[in-house]
Amino acid sequence: MTLDARKQNVLLAIIQDYISTAEPVGSRTIARKYKLGVSPATIRNEMADLEEMGYIEQPHTSAGRIPSGMGYRYYVDHLMKRGELSSEEEKLVLNSYLTKVQDIGQVLRRTGKLLSQITNYTAVVFTNHYGKGKFKHIQLVHLNPTQAMMIVVTDAGAVHHQIVEIPESIRPADLETISTVLNQKMQGMSLENIRLTLVKEIYFELAKQKHILNMAMDLIQQSLSTEGGDKIYLGGIFNILNQPEFHSIEKVKTLLSLLEQEAKLAEIMVDVINTDGVTAKIGDEIENEQMKDCSMVMAGYSAGGKALGSIGLIGPTRMDYAKAFAVVEYMTRNLSLVMERLLRGRGS
Repeated sequence: MTLDARKQNVLLAIIQDYISTAEPVGSRTIARKYKLGVSPATIRNEMADLEEMGYIEQPHTSAGRIPSGMGYRYYVDHLMKRGELSSEEEKLVLNSYLTKVQDIGQVLRRTGKLLSQITNYTAVVFTNHYGKGKFKHIQLVHLNPTQAMMIVVTDAGAVHHQIVEIPESIRPADLETISTVLNQKMQGMSLENIRLTLVKEIYFELAKQKHILNMAMDLIQQSLSTEGGDKIYLGGIFNILNQPEFHSIEKVKTLLSLLEQEAKLAEIMVDVINTDGVTAKIGDEIENEQMKDCSMVMAGYSAGGKALGSIGLIGPTRMDYAKAFAVVEYMTRNLSLVMERLLRGRGS
């Protein structure tokens, strides 16, 4: 439904004021603070119309008005001007992603931390890229005469490493030979595909290095066995509990119980993986009773044209959507670049 300019201005004033104060908004407040060029009586009439149309509601008798879910939706779709990150916030993101990372999990945890730090909302980072679970590359690195490092990379980009003791008779060339054989024979294999006949073949070829080969095979199997299923990373879990809407113990318990259920969060996050741009689900739109007082702002991230997952913010329906959209958009763009570099560079 299209609103005329005056109703849009009144609705915008109510939403902006309620976002910043968490207090119901009256006509006098709007007249005093927002200089709309009309009298309080006219504003009251417009508010009555907006309430009748379902864009605002009155939480208590004789109180001011607050936006409804429908009002927030109209605001996001038609009235909101996209916010911007400060130069300090942009620098924080870029510097954090420039810091050397070991694996995808580390990148995603860092993303959740950054999202929550910048917005003071709870961050959700979802990836379904861990479902692959295939061996990509192993490298055995000679550290000193008695130690070596084994590095296993999966096709999901995760890196697993382990420092092991080696006999002094083992030379760097021996470790290189083990790496080469394993990479040639096992690349692209999942845990289920590693057949006994293949293992026997590898052990026959590398019989002299059986001790180190055992450790390498153990690390490979351990790496692949931890690669199953979707993953959810949360950041700033307690941020949302600082919002006035969640001072009720019952609401807190309800929300925390949801945050513990990765499967339910994954169901919500998977919907936006292939969606272009940033989207918001407001209140009842989330279709989860535990989140009826919440909104989520989300976007998918990718690498090399392949959708990998999604990131999002959970806040009250009163959340600062303009800032949330700007942060999620900026983070998604930079996360996609980091993931592309990480996935391209591993195992090459």
